[in-house]
Amino acid sequence: MEDVSIIGIDLAKRSFQLHGARADGTVAFRRKLTREKLLGALAEQPRCIVAMEACASSHHWGREIARLGHVVRLIPPIYVKPFVKRQKNDAADAEAITEAASRPTMHFVAVKTQEQQAESMLFRTRDMLVRQRTQVVNALRGHLAEHGRIAPQGLASVRRLRSILETQSDTLPAAVQALGLMLLEQVAWLDTRIDALANEIRNRAAQSEDISRLMTMPGVGPIGAMAIHAYAPPLETFRSGRDFAAWLGLTPKQMSTGGKPKLGRTSRMGQRDIRRLLIVGAMGVVRWAIHKGAPTG
Repeated sequence: MEDVSIIGIDLAKRSFQLHGARADGTVAFRRKLTREKLLGALAEQPRCIVAMEACASSHHWGREIARLGHVVRLIPPIYVKPFVKRQKNDAADAEAITEAASRPTMHFVAVKTQEQQAESMLFRTRDMLVRQRTQVVNALRGHLAEHGRIAPQGLASVRRLRSILETQSDTLPAAVQALGLMLLEQVAWLDTRIDALANEIRNRAAQSEDISRLMTMPGVGPIGAMAIHAYAPPLETFRSGRDFAAWLGLTPKQMSTGGKPKLGRTSRMGQRDIRRLLIVGAMGVVRWAIHKGAPTG
């Protein structure tokens, strides 16, 4: 395997399919390895390019393989799909990854550090708890609506829901009151956890120079800055803010042909968490400017 130039790996839980290609594109080998034997086999391989699809476990394997001296390339799965020939199987996927990695115009994903993945887990955990809290509040509103008690949407209605359960206990079934109070206890528990995670995010943001610098932009707070730092590639890879906007999916979808440009609606093909937070922050700045004037800093 001394003449191998690129190795494409189709990742899985237990079984890994490898496809080795020479510099001229010819097949050097096709191998299937278990999880335990993967790093050992790559350690025996002279330095080359190792390509994988960007997925949940690819960043872990990318760090481990890079320690062996190889050059790691992570490719978005959508860019690999056109290179799959006929039937889809592990061998065809590994070959397609190798073909895609050999293209000079291919776009790659930067390998995340463990710290970045920890930040993304912190962000996603808080986001999940916020969605669960909304789900519980909406469920309680729906149950009480079945008994003729109406409350507005939003977290501001939690106090009203509690007041309904406590003051109208004589006209509500006992089971409804007991289960409603149990749901309110769940909301209170989620509030505590969400506040704790928000404080953790603020503490991490204060300790990071990069995150603190991102927070100097109007509309970007600790949560938004943490999301950008965790999910975005190194910002120096973008030539301008327009390139970053295109990466986020804040550009119109193109349907041009015959030299006639046709632009559609926003593509929304990029990182949705960062895009959502930046849009919410921008709308907050606009609302502030309408009532208080444009921010000066």
